Amino acid sequence: MTTIAGTTPLPAPPKPSVVRLYERFTNILEKLQPIAGLAMRLYVGKVFLLSGWLKVSRWDSTIALFENEYHVPLLSPHLAAIMGAAGELGFSTLLVLGLGSRAAALGLFFVNAVAVISYPDLSPAGMKDHVLWGALLLVVAIYGPGRISADRAIGLH
Repeated sequence: MTTIAGTTPLPAPPKPSVVRLYERFTNILEKLQPIAGLAMRLYVGKVFLLSGWLKVSRWDSTIALFENEYHVPLLSPHLAAIMGAAGELGFSTLLVLGLGSRAAALGLFFVNAVAVISYPDLSPAGMKDHVLWGALLLVVAIYGPGRISADRAIGLH
């Protein structure tokens, strides 16, 4: 409300219809935020959970890949394989549950970055996947897991 000195307050002018329409539109999108946060976590979490599971279920092949294909800086192939599988399984499980989500997202972001650095023969399509996963992980790390998460249920978000 607008007031003029010594007078009764004037009602605010009505909002233009385009402003009201846009406000409705943003309200609908805001109601979708919990589902979008969950969808991001489930999508990226599944990718890394399956990758980690594949590593541990075919351990001999995993060790061979780390010895011959993946060149992780500063780590022995065996240690890199263990850390990669553990990171993918552990962080992705936490991400899917929404527990310690921001730390889990950053952990997976790091695992993802090391994968890109360590595999020089990554195709352009593979690179696009890793960039997408990295971007989604940064969204979760920065904005949090959303309302549908264990973090929210226990008061961490």
